[in-house]
Amino acid sequence: MAEEAVLGFLEKNEEISDSGQFASEQGIDHQELTNVIKSLHGFRLVVAQDIKRERWALTNEGKMYASSGSPEVQVFLAIPSEGISLEDLQKKIDASVFKIGRSQAIKNQWVEMGKQLVTRKVHHVEDKVKDLLILVQDEKVIDPKDIDALKRRKLITSQTWKGYSLRKGPCYAPKRKKFATDLTRENLQRGEWKDLEFKEYNFLAKGQPVDGGCLHTLLKVRQQFKMIFLQMGFEEMPTNNFVESSFWNFDALFQPQQHPARDSHDTFFLQVPSTTKTLPEDYVERVKNIHESGGHGSRGYGYDWKREEADKNLLRTHTTAVSSRMLYQLAKDGFVPKKYFSIDRVFRNEAVDRTHLAEFHQIEGLVCDRGLTLGDLIGVFNDFFSRLGMKKLKFKPAYNPYTEPSMEIFGYHEGLKKWVEIGNSGMFRPEMLLPMGLPEDVRVIAWGLSLERPTMILYGVDNIRDLFGHKVDLGLIKRNPLCRIGIE
Repeated sequence: MAEEAVLGFLEKNEEISDSGQFASEQGIDHQELTNVIKSLHGFRLVVAQDIKRERWALTNEGKMYASSGSPEVQVFLAIPSEGISLEDLQKKIDASVFKIGRSQAIKNQWVEMGKQLVTRKVHHVEDKVKDLLILVQDEKVIDPKDIDALKRRKLITSQTWKGYSLRKGPCYAPKRKKFATDLTRENLQRGEWKDLEFKEYNFLAKGQPVDGGCLHTLLKVRQQFKMIFLQMGFEEMPTNNFVESSFWNFDALFQPQQHPARDSHDTFFLQVPSTTKTLPEDYVERVKNIHESGGHGSRGYGYDWKREEADKNLLRTHTTAVSSRMLYQLAKDGFVPKKYFSIDRVFRNEAVDRTHLAEFHQIEGLVCDRGLTLGDLIGVFNDFFSRLGMKKLKFKPAYNPYTEPSMEIFGYHEGLKKWVEIGNSGMFRPEMLLPMGLPEDVRVIAWGLSLERPTMILYGVDNIRDLFGHKVDLGLIKRNPLCRIGIE
């Protein structure tokens, strides 16, 4: 109906100046007319131009007052000529209406709030607010001052009305011709194919986009780091246990039980199961002794080591817990030089902000061999980080409970034009290695860094919550390019 009305009108007239007015005159729903106009415009039967008009519309509150009257008038009419107590008046009117109506009625000097009674100050009032709302509803013109007053009371809101003006298009016809899209068996049998007009093929049209899986940004960078380790001859450690005992996470690393990192405000402890069931007892005894009284040239920490603290289960705070297991197993099976790495998730009870999350990914590498020195550690760094495109490195002395000496690693970032901290490193202490059963001349050099920080730099992300977590934009994941870290 709408299509015939538009094409029929344009057959006798030059244009339809306003689709809204046309819809009203023809008794057609404007939304239905809009859909028809878009279709006709697409087939070039008509040329449509956008029309936009600002209009005022009633809010839900405004519609209620247009129907039932303004709050101030409702309050006024609820007051009998002899007056009424405030308590009884409140019972007669809805609480939200009473609160607004009372203040407006007092402001208009219609009522008087006495100590005992609420009374009328005038005999009759006009509901100008209701009258104005009805005028707005009927799209009549009202004074700008009245508009401002209704806006301040949030009874009306501005709306943009969208419509079209129409004129004949280059392919105009009084009736739309339907083009065939398929040549059927019936067309051939009946001879209809001779008179059929077929829809033109659009050979430039794009097909439906094919949905496919996309690698997360972190996974792309993780794969590049993994390839670097493998090229350097490293072996990946199994990191499938998010839950660790405090023994492997802390005690085996010669980290004292009173260390602040072992407090609940820094570490997530499990409630069920709260403790581990099995630990290598002979190794546990050696770790206890090194903590309490030292050995191998160390004085230890000189405190009473508690087994119940070591048995507590937690979400691992670093992948070094896996390193301690691997080194213990290496000592047990018979030492041979090894190069290990891991890239996996760790958990810290930290406040979440732009640069910190309660869970993140740690990259860890370690080399164990006889007679290694700090020079070997720096040499491995130069090789490793040069493959990341960072050739300028600086080192700063640091402290870690389980490494000595320890160093913070800084790299010069060419894009940011400044030195940035990229990791931590050191040589595992004898107090950690010798109780495992490793030979005395074996040294282990190790380093670690987060996966998120280099990923944020590579992809220009300034808020870690946009990279990892429930706020990640999946569209951004699909559009991100492959990761190129500058491998040499």
